[in-house]
Order: sequence, then structure tokens, then C-alpha cells
Amino acid sequence: MTAMAEPISPTENQLAWQRLGLGVFAHFGVNTYFAKEWSDGSLPASSFNPVDFDADSLIRQVKSWGAKYFVLTAKHHDGFCLWPTQTTSYSVQSSPWREGTGDVVGEIAAACQRHGIGLGLYLSPWDRNSEHYSDEDAYNTFYLAQLLELCTQYGPLMELWFDGAGSEGRSYDWAAIASLIDEHQPDAMVFNMGRPTIRWVGNEDGLASDPVEYVVNHTKMSNYTVVTAEFSEALYLPPECDVSIRRGWFWRENDAPKSLEHLLGIYYRSVGLGAGLLLNVPPNDRGTFDPEDAARMVELRTALDQQFGSPLPAVLSRETEGVWVARFTQASLLDHLELSEGLNTGQRIHNHRVYADGVLIADGGTVGVKRLHVFPSRDVTEVRIEIDGDGASLEGVIGYNTGIDTAPTVPEDYRAPTEEPLD
Repeated sequence: MTAMAEPISPTENQLAWQRLGLGVFAHFGVNTYFAKEWSDGSLPASSFNPVDFDADSLIRQVKSWGAKYFVLTAKHHDGFCLWPTQTTSYSVQSSPWREGTGDVVGEIAAACQRHGIGLGLYLSPWDRNSEHYSDEDAYNTFYLAQLLELCTQYGPLMELWFDGAGSEGRSYDWAAIASLIDEHQPDAMVFNMGRPTIRWVGNEDGLASDPVEYVVNHTKMSNYTVVTAEFSEALYLPPECDVSIRRGWFWRENDAPKSLEHLLGIYYRSVGLGAGLLLNVPPNDRGTFDPEDAARMVELRTALDQQFGSPLPAVLSRETEGVWVARFTQASLLDHLELSEGLNTGQRIHNHRVYADGVLIADGGTVGVKRLHVFPSRDVTEVRIEIDGDGASLEGVIGYNTGIDTAPTVPEDYRAPTEEPLD
């Protein structure tokens, strides 16, 4: 963890976001109709026609998968807008869908509000269609106008997602962007760029690694993260792990979802290490979730419910500074422990060890909002937990008997989604 006199504390909104755990990403747009990952802004708006689009159906499924928030690509790098913006004709208004009167963002926003799902919007700073992009001042005005529409027309936003792809060496008016967000969406988490409140984990595999540090200095952050000079000090920025259920981000007919084992491995390496997981499930060309993807998400939810649906909370007490004991009401056969850190005063734990009957059964670096440990099943009445870190504290310990005493793994030959069209 970054050395400092006193750990930086999270805001209430940051901590609330961290506790959500799982969100669903949805890459959707004109690329969906051409098997493209990136396009150059020349694909015709007339190609966008999701004839079976039903926002309620999509969000009901998202909720049934256990996700707490939904992030939609309102505008990807190609510049096509999924709402009827006043800034460009390259939008749903120029498509045959709903005879040009449709609003994907609006329908999704309304469905999220109805079903209690947080709404996030992705607005790519890079725009390969806009005639203003080559003129920084003109484009800043154009981009702020788009952001203002999204921040004022669709209710409260949980997250604003700024992707750094294509923006290396480019300057945007982040001070004005931050001011706009502060005025209209002050509770929204800001991903990755400008004045962020959450950060990219650093890969598109969906994988964090131990330690998962919530406080980082700008010099340790990704090249895709732009931090303004006034925020060049250490910041509390918990990571979000983004990954697609498929090889690509946008739907294509000859792609397929990852295996259940793979997705469980991602879950253990993201949520199970104290990071957030944003799992992309792209709608298809009819505007529905691909049946294979939806079935795999049901499998994932079922597996997680089976494993973690019968928690055994322990009574936690501190013996001495840095030593805690978690006692269960009776001897229980356990193969998983979930630890959580008291984060109100900042992330302080940088190492920990767990003992049962004097035997070391688990150890690691950070604990954070949630840390899952897997070990060979054993009867446990109490566990002793040693934590390292000035002023560090534990908030909770939960035991599970899952019948699985080995953590699922991610295939060694796995490669992140490509930025180019897949073969």
C-alpha cells in the first residue's frame, strides 16, 4: 500500500459502490451488426434495428443474475449514440428502429429505476465520427453537450465510464467535465479518467491480484488513466475488473460464452479479492441477450447461490492489537471463509493469516471489502486471524460449507478480448 501518514478514507458513495460487487456491462450499437469490436464511424446508422429490444426483459434478467448495476455503452468509439442526441445525426434518430423515435438509454434508464438496478453510462471520449474531433476546443464543447444530455435526462447515475482507448496524447477538458458531473451527478462513480473515483484494474481479463490496493498514486495507475495536476497525490480509487463473457465485447454470431469454471475463476479473482466485477454480456442484433450467454449467466448465479447461499456468520472479537477471534455457534464443517475489513477509516490491512486449531489454513495480503479463502474442508469452532496494519480492524467473518475446497481457475491460455474484429 502507498506509504502515507494516515490512510485515505473512502467516501460513503465509494464504499457503497464497493459493496455492490457485481455489475453487468452491455456493449451495444452499430458494431453489433457488423461483427466489429471497433469501427471508424462510417458504419451506417440505418443498420441499427434491434426489433426485439425490451429493456424490461433485459434488466429483469440482469437482476436475476445477481448484478446490482448495469453499464451501457451510450456511445462507443465509433460515435454512434444510443439516445436521440441534439449534437449529431449519427444516432438512433437516423435508424429504422422505432421509426427513428427510439431511445435505448431512456428505456434502459426507466427499466433500471423500476427494478432497482443502478445505471451506468459509457461515453467514449474518442469519437471517430464527429467532424469536431480534430479541433480540441470545438470537440470539448460537443462532448460536454453530450455529457450534459446524459447527466440531466435519465435520472440518477451510479457510474460514468470513460474509456481511455484511442486517447493517448489527446487532451480533453477534464476540469469542465468534472464540474458538470459535480453539478448534475455528484453521487456517480467516475471510472478511470479525468477526476476518477474508481479505477481500471489494468487488464481486460477481469482479474485482480493480491494485494488489491484501494489507495494508489497517479504514477502507479494505467496509462489510460488521466489524472489532473490537482489530483497528482495519492487517491482512494478501488478497482473495477472489466471482462466480457465472450472473446469479444460486442455480440457476434460465431462467438461463444466462457465456461462456468472460467467465470467462477474470474469471480474468485475479482470479487473474491476485494475488487468489483463488471461482466460484459452484449445484446445481440435483435436487442436481446444471446440464449447461450443468458443460460451461462443463470448457471453462474446458480453456482454462486449454491456455494454461498447458506452463510455461517461468526461472532468476531478482538483479542489484542492485530489479533482477532471469530467464533461460530457450533462446530461446523467449512471449506471457505469470507473476511471483510472495517474500511470507514481507510484500507489498513496489508497482510493477514488465518489459523484453526493452531494450523495455518489461509493467508494473504489485503482483505478489503471482501476476501474469499478456500481450504480443505475441516470442522471449525473458531478461527484466529492475525492482521498487519496500523489501526487495522476486521468487520466480519463468514464461513461456508460449499463442498468445493479448491478455488476455480482461469485457463492459462486465456487471452483478453481483442480490439480488432475476431476471426
